[in-house]
Amino acid sequence: MAKDQHQISLTFPDGNARDFDAGVTAAAVAESISKSLAKKAISATVDGQHWDLAWPIEADASIAIHTMQDEAQANELVRHDLAHIMARAVQEIWPDTQVTIGPVIDNGWYYDFDRAEPFTPEDLGLIEKKMKDIINKRDPVRTEVWEREKAIQYYKDRGEPYKVELIDSIPGDEPLRMYWHGDWQDLCRGPHLQHTGQVPGDAFKLMSIAGAYWRGDSSRAMLQRIYGVAFTGKEKLRAHLHMLEEAAKRDHRKLGREMDLFHMQEEAPGQIFWHPNGWTIYTELQDYMRRQHRAAGYKAVTTPPVVDRKLWEASGHWDKYQEHMFVVEVEEEHAKEKAINALKPMNCPCHVQVFNQGLKSYRDLPLRLAEFGSCSRYEPSGALHGIMRVRGFTQDDGHIFCTEDQIEAECAGFINYLADVYGDLGFKDFEIKFATRPEKRVGSDASWDHVEGALEAASKATGRAFTLEPGDGAFYGPKLDFYLTDAIGRVWQCGTFQVDPNLPERLGATYIAPDGSKQRPYMLHRACLGSFERFIGILIEEHAGKLPFWLAPRQVVVASITSEADAYVQEVVDTLKAAGVRAEADMRNEKINYKVREHSVGKVPVILAVGGREVEERTVAVRRLGQKQTSVQSLDDVTAELRVDATPPDLR
Repeated sequence: MAKDQHQISLTFPDGNARDFDAGVTAAAVAESISKSLAKKAISATVDGQHWDLAWPIEADASIAIHTMQDEAQANELVRHDLAHIMARAVQEIWPDTQVTIGPVIDNGWYYDFDRAEPFTPEDLGLIEKKMKDIINKRDPVRTEVWEREKAIQYYKDRGEPYKVELIDSIPGDEPLRMYWHGDWQDLCRGPHLQHTGQVPGDAFKLMSIAGAYWRGDSSRAMLQRIYGVAFTGKEKLRAHLHMLEEAAKRDHRKLGREMDLFHMQEEAPGQIFWHPNGWTIYTELQDYMRRQHRAAGYKAVTTPPVVDRKLWEASGHWDKYQEHMFVVEVEEEHAKEKAINALKPMNCPCHVQVFNQGLKSYRDLPLRLAEFGSCSRYEPSGALHGIMRVRGFTQDDGHIFCTEDQIEAECAGFINYLADVYGDLGFKDFEIKFATRPEKRVGSDASWDHVEGALEAASKATGRAFTLEPGDGAFYGPKLDFYLTDAIGRVWQCGTFQVDPNLPERLGATYIAPDGSKQRPYMLHRACLGSFERFIGILIEEHAGKLPFWLAPRQVVVASITSEADAYVQEVVDTLKAAGVRAEADMRNEKINYKVREHSVGKVPVILAVGGREVEERTVAVRRLGQKQTSVQSLDDVTAELRVDATPPDLR
């Protein structure tokens, strides 16, 4: 029997389908299943879209009902509702304030306000109190769809030009959705919870106030932005706030000052002045990576930092990446026009130039090239963050030129290489995300099928699972991205492995195949650390400055307790240095407790205290960072122990 024309079919996650009247809401669907589900329901997913319980469903669709147990949907709704509740609270306290936009972001939300007086930190507590009052009112949330003209007139009548401008910027002439709770109203795409009481009143916190230009345009009005964080329960909020406290303690910028590692200054924005201590970390890490490259069969190269725009045009970077490039104009002698060069933002085109020198045979493949490539990229000043996000950095970069049949083996080899490096640096586990073909791409489906299959097989061959990210690959090929989780739960994307048939084509790379024909190699882009600067920042924060002994810039301080011990202090230092340990003497006329405190702040792993007794017995009092107790050991035993600790993990 034919389905009634006013009926639609909704398919549930278990595969079962039921008919409903067209225009049925997700709330009514939940009610039809059970009263308990109707009470717990917060939203739905309809044909892959997050759907408000109050929105009508007009056509056949798949549907899933969500409750507060569905973390992703619940967090989005809670944070979105809190943005509205905060805006309402601000306008109830200060009625002359204009509201603009308030999106959901990671872990929370923000809302931008136009107010004559600046908000103060004390105001945040006042706003929070008002928000909790609004939550406790349990005001129903209602929504209406308005024609554009009606909405524009509504905001004009209320003297809200920001909302009028927002409507004008929305493309098309589609109707607009309006939301209310109580008498307060906002323009919003939704979805939202059903009443304010569904928001957990003990699981949010207002965090900070910042300035923000309207629509990010420095020529427009400066607004005031209030940030908040929120979760589905107070324990999750507490855990997040604890993580932020830990992050503040571990901030590499703070530790960089305390350990005298580096500094940055306005005359060189986004670039690092490395101090001796910081450069020691850098060079030790670089030496370690250089040994790893050699062991994995890479040939070291170095390419120029400044390259003519012609190469960047040929590679495609001039069109796609120019706004991130530092351009240098040079008046060459006798030239009719200025030469236009760019500081290289990446090393890939230059490595193809190295490959292209001389005739390459299939016997030369795979050819693995590695470079600690110095790169420059323009980052907006607001995006710069210590040594984590800079304009000048060095990549532990590498490119593998290979045949199609070699992709799988090279990928598996790189994953194992990366696992060894991360393990040596203290990260035993990492996640792999597999980004597949985007909608806009180059190459045939057959070629994509092959390289995606090769990456999948290689990952599985190493026994490592991956998360699929459909459509997130580069336009030229799929990629694997590698993510580390640090000691306080933050996730960092570091390594990458990308398959590229495009750049060799654009830059004319070929090799001679067994049948004598010229063929294009595949180019595999790979990085393990990502950049030395950022990875050192990650290491500092992961270890809270207490770096592994072999990486610590100042490994041992030998501190005198009395001046009579000075000669023995120097002997201890010389003995340790001869054993390959970075040791220094502290023979200042200061109390030993003062010296210990000072060097502990500087995160020196081992302090050896030497007094009259130690001189007589040829011992040292050993104090390790983070431990209160000391132990007395012979100089020979300490030297043997620290010699091992100072040896990089790959050389033990």
